[in-house]
Amino acid sequence: ARVVDMGDDFYVRYYVGHKGKFGHEFLEFELRPDGKLRYANNSNYKHDTLIKKEMFVSRAVVEEAKRIVQASEIHKESDAQWPEGDRVGSQELEIVLGEEHITLTTTKIGSLLDVQNSKDPEGLRVFYYVVQDLKALVFSLINLHVKLRPIG
Repeated sequence: ARVVDMGDDFYVRYYVGHKGKFGHEFLEFELRPDGKLRYANNSNYKHDTLIKKEMFVSRAVVEEAKRIVQASEIHKESDAQWPEGDRVGSQELEIVLGEEHITLTTTKIGSLLDVQNSKDPEGLRVFYYVVQDLKALVFSLINLHVKLRPIG
C-alpha cells in the first residue's frame, strides 16, 4: 500500500479487470470530492462495448461513501500479504481520506473462500466487504440515474 499526504478531501476509485481473449475487460468507478461520480464498464464479450456513465451526486451521497470507508477501517490495512494480480485479473482500491492517500491492490477475488485461504484473511476480508458496499452504492445510484433520466 502506498500512503501519500493529501488535504482534507475524500476520494475513492475502484478498478477490477483482466486482459483475456475478449481484450481488456474492466469495471471502474470513482467518486470525487465535488460529487462527480464516473463509472466505466468494458466488456467485449458478445461484442459488448464500453459503457460510461457520469453524474453528480449530493454531498450526502459523498458523505455516505466516506462513512462506508471510515467504518470499514480499510485505511488501516496493508496489501503486503495479499495475492498479487495475475492472469485471472487484478483489482485496485484508491482512497483519499483526510491526510491519508492509500492504494491497495490484489488479485480478483472469486469468493470468500479465496479470502479465507489467503495469507491475510482478516485484512482481505475488510477489503472484500468495503468493495461490496461501495459497488452496491454505486450500482444503485447508476440504476436510479438511468431510470430517472428523461427520454428525449
